[in-house]
Amino acid sequence: MTDLKISTLKRAMAPYEKTDMKSSIRQIVNTIVPLILFWYVAYLSLSVSYWLTLPLAIIAGGFLVRTFILFHDCTHQSFFKSRLANDILGTVTGVLTLVPYQQWKHTHSIHHATSSNLDKRGTGDMWLLTVEEYAASPLWRRIYYRIYRNPIVMFGIGPIAIFLINYRFNRRGAKRKERINLYVTNISIVSLYALLCWAIGWQSFVMIQFPILMVSGLLGIWLFYVQHQFEDSYFENEDEWSYVQAAVDGSSFYKLPKVLQWITGNIGYHHVHHLSPKVPNYNLEKAHNATPPLHKATTITVATSLKSLRFRLWNEKTKTFVTFKQAKKSSNPRLIRPTRNRQPVADRVGNE
Repeated sequence: MTDLKISTLKRAMAPYEKTDMKSSIRQIVNTIVPLILFWYVAYLSLSVSYWLTLPLAIIAGGFLVRTFILFHDCTHQSFFKSRLANDILGTVTGVLTLVPYQQWKHTHSIHHATSSNLDKRGTGDMWLLTVEEYAASPLWRRIYYRIYRNPIVMFGIGPIAIFLINYRFNRRGAKRKERINLYVTNISIVSLYALLCWAIGWQSFVMIQFPILMVSGLLGIWLFYVQHQFEDSYFENEDEWSYVQAAVDGSSFYKLPKVLQWITGNIGYHHVHHLSPKVPNYNLEKAHNATPPLHKATTITVATSLKSLRFRLWNEKTKTFVTFKQAKKSSNPRLIRPTRNRQPVADRVGNE
């Protein structure tokens, strides 16, 4: 991959990195207002039937996912031109989504800088072991890893463990600004929840808020998981790792139905986002459509993405995801699939 081809692909993103104030304000209105509205209607429905409340809570959970996308753009300073405006909205939406803005901004920037790099895993990403690492691990670590990678644990217990527990504490080595932001976020969450419990009763609050948090948390973790752990993904060691190839080959193009694409704020165009994090969510589809080489990025659908639920380990020899059962067989050379020889997307620029 030549420097010229890399710069060509990056230059293609430049026109879409500009924020549009009207689009940003429009998204705040059509995201947070419906979230509040559906939350209130869900409360009113409690007097009718909880079976009516649940679907309303699920819809509200979808709008909470969309709220997180606004939060996500703010962490990249791509939602507003003003850093202060991004920080303010990011902190507010962080309270709504239970995510400390400054902490997530820090870990997520590391994720972008090290995505698909086997030598720099561990910050802002899903825990992933290679076949060799798993085989060399002590029994207790293998058991823990198996529990962690179990779909029921990842998507059932995960939302509670991450959003309600893990994000309530400062990470080790956090700077003063990050620590203060977490304290402000926690105090704001407690104050907001206490006010709502006082206003409608804690039982009603839990009956509404808990399913909203579970739905949004499950969808959020699923999106983050499938955006990098999919068939034909890309992982390399530091000496062979490429930022651009990690972006366009190691991040999926999750082609969702239009309704889900809107609710998830175009984050399915994750290959575009990793190539240029400065592109606001409302420009991701435009950037993809206008850049032919990106059309060849790995495309997954709701149906095909379900295959990733079977992925457990990364096989460095075949450069594929495998199950635990397949990992055992990989020690037999006759059962190892040949290494893929896929041409990097960035290398195809000159052929367009």
